[in-house]
Amino acid sequence: MSNGGTPASVRKEGGFEREPARRVFSSELRECKYQFREGDDEKSPTFVLLPTGERCNRIFLIGTLTEKQRQGDQNIFYRGRIVDPTGTFYVMAGSYQPEAMQQLAKIETPAFVAVVGKPNLYQKPDGAYTVSVRVESITVVDRETRDLWVLDAARSTLDRIEALIAGTSPDAARIKEHYPSIDPVSFRKMAYEALAQIKI
Repeated sequence: MSNGGTPASVRKEGGFEREPARRVFSSELRECKYQFREGDDEKSPTFVLLPTGERCNRIFLIGTLTEKQRQGDQNIFYRGRIVDPTGTFYVMAGSYQPEAMQQLAKIETPAFVAVVGKPNLYQKPDGAYTVSVRVESITVVDRETRDLWVLDAARSTLDRIEALIAGTSPDAARIKEHYPSIDPVSFRKMAYEALAQIKI
């Protein structure tokens, strides 16, 4: 399974470069409230801005698929709830992702799953924001793989915080503008608490 992760892992498909998949915990993704498009072309990538100072077009997550639900009659799609050590991801796969939808439909809950997908930000009528991940691929994994992801996600989170504090994050100005009340250092505690829940 391709999960990206570093600029070196960017690969070209059909002439377009796929964005690397960022490792992010659910608690941080849930705090996202800003999404933007880079460029004027309709095919230009859309990014969700993480509060720790990095944009992401794709994410790589691992957690426990605790429930799934088939919805729709003519346009069938599946919704899933995936739990990591910090909270809950909500994922979906529909007719535009037929392979991912079939994969999700076949998995029996509960199960550790690895997901690569695109985060999308939605604003509800009450003004609150919610983030759902459109699944590109989903695979059953074991606990050891989940624990390694927690280690990797914690390291990525701490690296983003350090870059933001050092002023080397390319989106530092956007962070100040769109997340003025969020202290990115608070996610450092989240990362250490997640690490405390695994055995490596």
